[in-house]
Amino acid sequence: MNPTNPETPASDITVDGTGLLCVTLLLRLRKEIDGAKPGTVVHVIATDPAAPLDLPAWCHMTGHHYLGPVPGDERPVYALRIAADARPTRASAPWHTDDRES
Repeated sequence: MNPTNPETPASDITVDGTGLLCVTLLLRLRKEIDGAKPGTVVHVIATDPAAPLDLPAWCHMTGHHYLGPVPGDERPVYALRIAADARPTRASAPWHTDDRES
């Protein structure tokens, strides 16, 4: 658990997206969590003002669990949990699910 907020789990992976626009942040996030086990908690440092809208939307689209903002850090940090049944996204466009036929 996170000592500053016992309801927010501590991170297993931290993705630093400081200074990145959400498009680039999602590319980095997708790469960093590739192969992560279900249940893994990810903290995303995101300074883009769109992040509070884009990260929950991305989690909804993919099936990952958005846990919300993480209090107590001087930078904006958001938490999510990796889902076992998450929908894959396109490598070059993580804001689109990869629903193409194999």
